Amino acid sequence: MQAVDAVIQQRLGSEVPLVGQVAHYIIGAGGKRVRPALLLLLCGALGCHDPRRHTLAAVVEFIHTATLLHDDVVDESTLRRGRDTANQVFGNAASVLVGDFLYSRAFQMMVDCGDMRIMRVLADATNVIAEGEVLQLMNMHDAHLDEAAYLRVIRAKTAKLFEASARLAAILAGADAETEERCATVGQALGAAFQIVDDVLDYEGDAAELGKNLGDDLREGKVTLPLICTLRRCTPDEATLIRQAIEAGDAERLDDIFSIVRRSGGLDEARAHAAAEAQRAIDAAAALPAGSAAQELHRQALLQLAAQLLQRRS
Repeated sequence: MQAVDAVIQQRLGSEVPLVGQVAHYIIGAGGKRVRPALLLLLCGALGCHDPRRHTLAAVVEFIHTATLLHDDVVDESTLRRGRDTANQVFGNAASVLVGDFLYSRAFQMMVDCGDMRIMRVLADATNVIAEGEVLQLMNMHDAHLDEAAYLRVIRAKTAKLFEASARLAAILAGADAETEERCATVGQALGAAFQIVDDVLDYEGDAAELGKNLGDDLREGKVTLPLICTLRRCTPDEATLIRQAIEAGDAERLDDIFSIVRRSGGLDEARAHAAAEAQRAIDAAAALPAGSAAQELHRQALLQLAAQLLQRRS
């Protein structure tokens, strides 16, 4: 990860000062670097020491950071990772344009890797992520959104980059098709679990720990799994209150809705979904080819990562 951070710092350079200021502001905010870590752990589990792994880990972090810059503008967010969002500090225009810079820099770095298959995986993933964001926009304020529609969004906008990160490790390792698909499953399942837990924390987390405002999803009219589960469990009057808040993006009775969500068991049901996805990732990781003691250590670290994603509070 230190080698990845060195690549990130090196490739953030630009002759335009504002580009560097905005990019360093958000990347330096202390993100979890889960996607790069996933790529590196799978490389280790497959016995891959290709030096390009550090560059590609930086690429997926750049793509992820670009989506954050754009998302915060679209969502009109004011807080991320415990401090003002880049759009609050530098304005919407600068955030969008620097997001574009990070996307284009990521594609420059892909080209440097000199592998058409790698470029195809990342180009396809970036396209799917954009589609997922648009799909989520279309679903805003839809109080009757169901679980299948929710899962379709998170598999595109979040899980796809996890999946691509994992698939890249298999490509770098020269793995066979079966192993590559197992790696992809590890990534997709971890990504889905990560997003579901993120959505749960919007209703049960601590704002100081999370580094963002609780209830933002409801204010933005986003229907996430905790609400979908709650609507299946609560009384008709409670369901009416929640649906009205979704349709209006009204946070006036946020405390009442928080209480309903927590009391109904909707959070527990959503966490059970996340646990099932994490188990799917664990099963796929356990089925990877056996290797050296070092490879086994990396595989065990993957299992620990899956467990930690379920237990996280921020």
